[in-house]
Amino acid sequence: MADSAARTRPEAERPPLIQGKAICKSFHRGAQRIDVLEGVDFILGKGESMAVTGPSGIGKSTLLHILGTLDRPDRGTLLFNSEDVFRFDPERLAAFRNRSIGFVFQFHHLLPEFSALENTMMPLLIRREPKEDAEAAARRLLIRVGLEDRLHHRVSQLSGGEQQRVALARALVPSPALLLADEPTGNLDKHNSEQVHELLWDLNRDMGMTLVVVTHSAALAAYMARRVTLSEGRLIEEE
Repeated sequence: MADSAARTRPEAERPPLIQGKAICKSFHRGAQRIDVLEGVDFILGKGESMAVTGPSGIGKSTLLHILGTLDRPDRGTLLFNSEDVFRFDPERLAAFRNRSIGFVFQFHHLLPEFSALENTMMPLLIRREPKEDAEAAARRLLIRVGLEDRLHHRVSQLSGGEQQRVALARALVPSPALLLADEPTGNLDKHNSEQVHELLWDLNRDMGMTLVVVTHSAALAAYMARRVTLSEGRLIEEE
């Protein structure tokens, strides 16, 4: 694996894609209020990669959901290309999310009745892209992630590692500026995990997308150019 210096350009050369300002989020458990994010600030450059680590239950997935506009902060601002996305109306926000953000989760959430190709086409079909264009784009991505021989296999016919590759291709087929991955190798064995680690690194480098990964895996975190730990509601940059 290449070292961190070889995997990233100097930060000063990267124009900002996302900026979070004083993001706060809390939940209530009965009468108790639990503060999960307490004034989180960060800037992510275009094409940058970052791992978010920390103990379970600390708020890593909450932060990722806010970054993906699946959840809203109680306070604070999230800028994407200098636009405050939480000022968008619901329709515009949904369109922005579909166009600009890809998601990969620990559980692949593939549709079992469809093939690898059909699952990967789905975001473009939802966006009402022509079927021929959607199929061509999905085919290219599946070949890129090493599944050229599995295009027409249904989910039940794929291994766990292959299913996660389909999920990754599905997330990337709309060409998002930002890819968010929440424990993407949490259910995979060591061999398949290493393959997905390499693939995420390659795709981040080759496609120029910004990549944020929430993980407990030190091996996966080591692939990212930046590593931060969520602790006591704040992000702490690792050296």
